[in-house]
Amino acid sequence: MDTQQPSFDEWRKLYAAAAAFKEAAPWEWMFEDDLFGVRDPESGQIGYGSIMGALGEHLALALYPGSEGLEGFWRIHTDAEADPAIILEIPQLQASWEDREELQDKDREVIKSLGLKFRGRQAWPLFRAYVPGYLPWFVSDAEARFLTVALEQGLEVALRVRDNPNLLDPLYDGIYLVRTAEAREGALVWRDEWLEPEPFEEQPLAITIEPAELAALRRLPFLKMTLQADLFPFPGGIQEKGDPRPYFAYMLMLVDADSGFILRTDLMAPKPTLKAVWQQTPQNFLKALQPLRGLPARVHVRSERLWNLLEPLTAELGIHLDMARSLPALEEARAFLEQRIF
Repeated sequence: MDTQQPSFDEWRKLYAAAAAFKEAAPWEWMFEDDLFGVRDPESGQIGYGSIMGALGEHLALALYPGSEGLEGFWRIHTDAEADPAIILEIPQLQASWEDREELQDKDREVIKSLGLKFRGRQAWPLFRAYVPGYLPWFVSDAEARFLTVALEQGLEVALRVRDNPNLLDPLYDGIYLVRTAEAREGALVWRDEWLEPEPFEEQPLAITIEPAELAALRRLPFLKMTLQADLFPFPGGIQEKGDPRPYFAYMLMLVDADSGFILRTDLMAPKPTLKAVWQQTPQNFLKALQPLRGLPARVHVRSERLWNLLEPLTAELGIHLDMARSLPALEEARAFLEQRIF
């Protein structure tokens, strides 16, 4: 991960762009799903911008990188039942305006060094990079430069939308207005392009299960038991020595639906990427079954992701896997565990 800090001049330009954006208040006429693209002049990557704040709750410009970020945006905005924690799994850069208490010492030091002053609620600029599985963190120099042009071009687009509400309406579905720059005589000249995003293809997971392990489990009898299973980011960040960015550990929890007894908990780190968590989950599920001396008749889950991770195994073992709206025994066990730890 890039951890090079922005220079004084890069910070100055970023805060200036944020000030102009905030003063214009484009959330007064823009909505979160009024997406537009900005191509990074350095990397060539397209970030898809979303202006938040129409309800006055969270004032921000979020920039979702590439097809992965765009897919994540639509996933959380089209699934009414999506876990709010999914935001931690979607890569993005974000400029927001917060109360002073939301800033950390490092943010205040930068503001002080620039000679800037802010007062009141939702007045303090905050810049953060979201890496899937990690806590939102301070932006690097390259991220600060990209966020600066995104704020500048996002404001340009928003002001044009105010005059022409149909500006972002595509000629056909699946294309987006993208602001693209080219260098002319030492300066960047920006223009509009209508582009179709690259298709997002999630890489298959490399999950290895020993055939002998499956064969041994298939020989076990079925028990009159229903398990409840969930996979979720555990509260609180974990910061390891030598890694400045804290991460969220993901917990796989399995609970007996009748007794509420916790059969197994596994904490998994999103290293080297969040895919490591998805790859470990089926293996840890099988480890939970081994001490039972039998197979549960049913397993209830409430997330589509966990269902997809466990379905190949449960189908192989003849276990009924069901989607449930709630997992009362597991929720109670989870609340108890978090209360004991925190």
